[in-house]
Amino acid sequence: MILNCIIVDDSKIQRLSIVKLVENHTSLNLIAEYNSALECKGDLKNHQIDLIFLDIEMPDLSGFELLDVLNNKPQIIFITGKTKYAFKAFNYDATDYLHKPIKLERFNTAIEKALKQHDLKLGVYDDGEFLIIKSDSKKHQIYINNIKWIKALGDYIQIFTEENTFTVLSTMKSFESELPKNKFLRIHKSYMVNLSKIDRFSSAKVEIGEFKIPLSRNKKKYLTEALELDTKQKSLSIKGKASH
Repeated sequence: MILNCIIVDDSKIQRLSIVKLVENHTSLNLIAEYNSALECKGDLKNHQIDLIFLDIEMPDLSGFELLDVLNNKPQIIFITGKTKYAFKAFNYDATDYLHKPIKLERFNTAIEKALKQHDLKLGVYDDGEFLIIKSDSKKHQIYINNIKWIKALGDYIQIFTEENTFTVLSTMKSFESELPKNKFLRIHKSYMVNLSKIDRFSSAKVEIGEFKIPLSRNKKKYLTEALELDTKQKSLSIKGKASH
């Protein structure tokens, strides 16, 4: 799960500190930062925002006044140097209230709250293990079960999923280490496949849907053994569920 967020704070120094926290968190994607609530108000309609890090005391328009004019409010995490606004902040149904300077542990706790609330709002169910990747300067969450195959492109790799294709700055070896070894196999120096997605294979290629992926001659034996093991594991899993 990745939340698109913005930062609204009239202090450049404070914005920079929050930007650093956001960019280092794998579940946050920074869309924009604003030095005033007025600037933010005029631009919000151009973005799909899940979370606002919002200062309260700002010239021209306060954080509370900004929320008063918003029709569809994203989640709000207030960031302020004063504690006196805490009660009022929660009257605005704030996700959390962070006191400057913000500590990393406290920040991470607030994000956990935001992620849980987002899941509840969307009715999100658990779709298994996932990875957070960075592609086209944006963070993406991809479920491992949805990956079909991976292709090496020099210093980059391309990840082909059920819905999209992502280009990521990574070596094949590095990305392979993040995947379950019993589910994926390197079948060629430039290709790795999800064993459960294979429809058929020959001595020279693997077919996943309409796509044909080259199979190295010395990898056919390993592929056959891996597929046999995968089939046995699935069979045992089905029998286990049936016995219950």
